[in-house]
Amino acid sequence: MVIAPVTESTRSVTTGAASDRRDRRGARRGGTGGPGAGFWASLPTLAVLVAALVYFALPVVWVLFAATKSNADLFGSFGLWFSDAPQPLTNLQNLFTTDRGIYTQWLLNSLFYSGIGALIATILSGAAGYAFAKYAFAGREAVFAMILGGVLVPATVIALPTYFMFNAVGLTGTYWSFLLPSIVSPFGVYLCRIYATAGVPDEVIEAARLDGAGDVRIFATMATRMMAPALVTVFLFQFVGIWNNYLLPLVMLNDARTFPVTLGLMLWNGQTQRAPLYYELVVTGAAVSAVLLIVVMAALQRFWRAGLTAGATKG
Repeated sequence: MVIAPVTESTRSVTTGAASDRRDRRGARRGGTGGPGAGFWASLPTLAVLVAALVYFALPVVWVLFAATKSNADLFGSFGLWFSDAPQPLTNLQNLFTTDRGIYTQWLLNSLFYSGIGALIATILSGAAGYAFAKYAFAGREAVFAMILGGVLVPATVIALPTYFMFNAVGLTGTYWSFLLPSIVSPFGVYLCRIYATAGVPDEVIEAARLDGAGDVRIFATMATRMMAPALVTVFLFQFVGIWNNYLLPLVMLNDARTFPVTLGLMLWNGQTQRAPLYYELVVTGAAVSAVLLIVVMAALQRFWRAGLTAGATKG
């Protein structure tokens, strides 16, 4: 039997194979840092995420439980669990029948303000962002800088000047006084410009123009599909922002029949000292409002996620 001599190349190959086996065993056991090293490394991040989840979800959980309680149980039972005698159906019935069912009107008003306002704001933001991204014109950057400045201006600063402007033309107290300011979204213009710059290739626009398509058709049929994630994001943010807006309707509206849910619930909350029953109505109304927002976000999330992952498998 002939025994081959051990050379440096043989020794390096053997050592490398043994090292690979040790690496594979270490990977199966949780990495080179020992068992569970990956878990302990991600523990701080997990703790921060759990804390954020508790911070944001706890008020929603509380209001959902509180919406099932009577006035006495609302103050005399544990807030994060059901009372001994839950009455969700009774609370809902009282909510939609009190004051001749005005809560239904407030709910419809909020849906109208938020839905129409967010839709128009999305269209305007998408068109403006696309124009800033794909067209060169005099003063483009200066105008865009002015729009970005609108992001930095607090809503409380422009509320009173907006009131005087609308009062001068006789629109205060009408639906238009709340709806028209809600269709402007400086952040939406910024987001759509960034997304159109990165997500709408110039080659596609040039090819469409060579085929005879006009600018409006290119934007409406092609660019909007490529910008879908940004448009859905603008719609969602604007919808939630309008729905939760309290200051602007407080300044503009004076008729309870035109109030959104936020202002209507504050109107009821001011009557709790006179009639404690309104505590139940305010809490139940807040729960219904929160559930509707959750439904809208859940419905739009699939379009958002699908748009963000579009093209991930394209070669």
